[in-house]
Amino acid sequence: MKNLLSAPLVISALFFVSCSSDDDQPIVQNTVEVPATYKFMRNSESTVNFDGQTTRILMAGETANAFMDFDNATEASLLAMFNHQAGNNDFTEAYLNTSDKNLRSKTAASYDYFFTNTSESAEIKATFEDYISSQINEVFPNRMVVAAPGMAGQVADGSRTRYVSSKGLEYNQAFAKSLLGAVMADQMLNNYLSAAVLDEGNNRENNDNGITEENKSYTTMEHKWDEAYGYLYGTSANPENPNLTIGEDDKFLNEYVGRVNDDPDFSTIAAEIFDAFKLGRAAIVAKNYEVRDEQVAIIREKISEVIAVRGIYYLQAGKNKIVDGDRQGAFHALSEAYGFVYSLRFTRKSDNSTPLFTKTEVDALLNMLMNSSNNGFWDIAPETLDAVSEAIAAKFDFTVSQAGSL
Repeated sequence: MKNLLSAPLVISALFFVSCSSDDDQPIVQNTVEVPATYKFMRNSESTVNFDGQTTRILMAGETANAFMDFDNATEASLLAMFNHQAGNNDFTEAYLNTSDKNLRSKTAASYDYFFTNTSESAEIKATFEDYISSQINEVFPNRMVVAAPGMAGQVADGSRTRYVSSKGLEYNQAFAKSLLGAVMADQMLNNYLSAAVLDEGNNRENNDNGITEENKSYTTMEHKWDEAYGYLYGTSANPENPNLTIGEDDKFLNEYVGRVNDDPDFSTIAAEIFDAFKLGRAAIVAKNYEVRDEQVAIIREKISEVIAVRGIYYLQAGKNKIVDGDRQGAFHALSEAYGFVYSLRFTRKSDNSTPLFTKTEVDALLNMLMNSSNNGFWDIAPETLDAVSEAIAAKFDFTVSQAGSL
């Protein structure tokens, strides 16, 4: 994938007032200054709000953790967490229970990818419900059974006990890492940063005229951008300067931007993403939509890269365990890899509306991981893991070796 140049500290866009050939026509300079932090004010009041994204990240964390609550979780309780209804006591945090937000409604729900593709959206939602059903009905009854090919149960991987399907897949990991793509990345890249959403209706005109939403301090366009921002930084300790704790604030996109940034081959990626977010938001304030759209392209490129890099990283980590003779020790990494490969469906080319990976391509990669052998991860070949890794890397400007190292 073509690498986009980082934005300079000050970006100027020059616009002619008219198309006349008169050499004396004035030029209007629309300069966007990059703010030091993600802090934006109007009339001494913050214009930044992404409460809904914070809520959904916290809901996702509790739901993923509940996959391992053998004493209390049921299929009904996990499904209720996924499709929470306001007022139901599905979570430990009271304010999550009062919220009218839920995960299911935002799963595979972006405007650009799924507005006219409702059949695939329904299929993806059903996949997450199947993870829940399989965990309860396949893994829970075999909690105390030693797993074997064709039999769900527990495995010891040298650090802790893991609980896997009959093919060695940890459903909790598949759920969490797939959700990272189907909710967080999809909503960010393909919904809130979509021109169809940012510029919907009178959004540009209202933004140009400083018309805010009713009883709010922000314009609709500002808020849509903030909602994209919230899916990465919504639980940050310092949302105005989130890279101080990047990788530590949730178990979804935030964690893995931090993990990828720890790799010397990708050590600028966290800064590039944050810089693009704050410059794009400043461009909206300055009514400079060309600069805004340039930042959208950077964010799409870099978030897609994060998902791909971590997918390859876990594929290679699992392969190395198998080569070293510790096949069961590979299951955890391979389960994470499976979720990241699933999440590739929600990545996107930076300069247009085309997915980096089609549904057919992602389905083929997942099939290689789970069905290239009789028993899934129990007998998958290292060569297959290399082939999947190479197929992913071929879409980007990095190698398997770079992504697979830390």
